[in-house]
Amino acid sequence: MPLKLGYFTRETAISLRRNLLMTAAGVLTVAVSLFLFGGVLLLSRMVEHGTSRWKDDVELEIFMVSDATDGQVKAIEAELDKSPDVRDFRPLTKQDAYEVFRRMFKDEPEVLENVDADILPRSFRVAPTDPELTEEIAARFVGRPGVDDVLTAKEQVDRVLSAIRWVRRLFFGIAAVQLASALVLIVNTIRLATVARRREIEVMKLVGATNWFIRLPYMLEGLAQGLVGASGAFVAIYVLKVILSNLVSGSKDLFNTFYLTNGDAFAIGFIILAIGALVGAIGSAIGLRRLMEV
Repeated sequence: MPLKLGYFTRETAISLRRNLLMTAAGVLTVAVSLFLFGGVLLLSRMVEHGTSRWKDDVELEIFMVSDATDGQVKAIEAELDKSPDVRDFRPLTKQDAYEVFRRMFKDEPEVLENVDADILPRSFRVAPTDPELTEEIAARFVGRPGVDDVLTAKEQVDRVLSAIRWVRRLFFGIAAVQLASALVLIVNTIRLATVARRREIEVMKLVGATNWFIRLPYMLEGLAQGLVGASGAFVAIYVLKVILSNLVSGSKDLFNTFYLTNGDAFAIGFIILAIGALVGAIGSAIGLRRLMEV
C-alpha cells in the first residue's frame, strides 16, 4: 500500500508538471470563481446579522401636529397603552424632539438659531410585539385627530435589502460562469494528460493494470487542482472578512449593526473547499470518461 500511494502521488505530480500552464489556469479560475461565490455568502451572512437586529428593533413613530391638544395626545396614548400589538411605546415631548434636532444639526448653528422647542411636534416612538405588525399599526393612526404623520423604516429597509439581493444574484451568476470555465479547463487538462501518455496507458493495460489503477492519478490531478484553487479562495475569504469587519466596526450609521465572526469565515471556507474538491472530481471524471473506456 505505501508503494502504491507513492506511485499515485508521483504520477499525479508528473502530470501536473507536464501541463503546468493549463493546471495554473484551472487553479486560478477555480480560486477566482470560489472567491466570488464565498464573498457573496460572506456578505449575505453580514446582512443577516445586521437585519436580524433591525427586525428585533423595528419601531414606528407617530408625529402629532405642533398644535395638538392635550386631549388628542392622551387619546393616542390611551390607544397605544391598550393595544395588544404594541410591546412598548415612549412619548417624546417637544423638548425631547428639540434635543434630537440639536444632535442632528449640531454642525449647523445657523439652523439651530431659527428653531426652538415650541415649534416642534410631540410624538410617540412605538415598538410592536411583532415586526410584521409595524405597517398595520401605522395604518391605524394615519389621519387620526391631532396626528400629522406616521413613519416606519420599512421602505428604507426594503430598498437596502432589495439592492443587496440583486448584487447577490449578479455575483452568484458570475461565480457560476467562472466555475463552469474552471470545470472545462480541468476536463481539458485531464484529456491532454491522457492523450500525451496514451502509449504508456496501453502498455499498462497489456500488463494487467486495472482501469481504476490507471485512472486514479488523473482523478487525483483534478482533485488537486480543485483543492488548491479552493484553498486560495479560503485564504482570500478570510482576508475579506477582516477587511469588512474593520470597515463596519468604525461605522456610526445604519451599518453599525452589521458584523462578521471567524465562525462565519471558516464555515464558508469549508463549503468552498468541498465545492472545489467536487469540481475537480467531476472534471476528472468527465475528462476520463471517453478516453479510458475499455
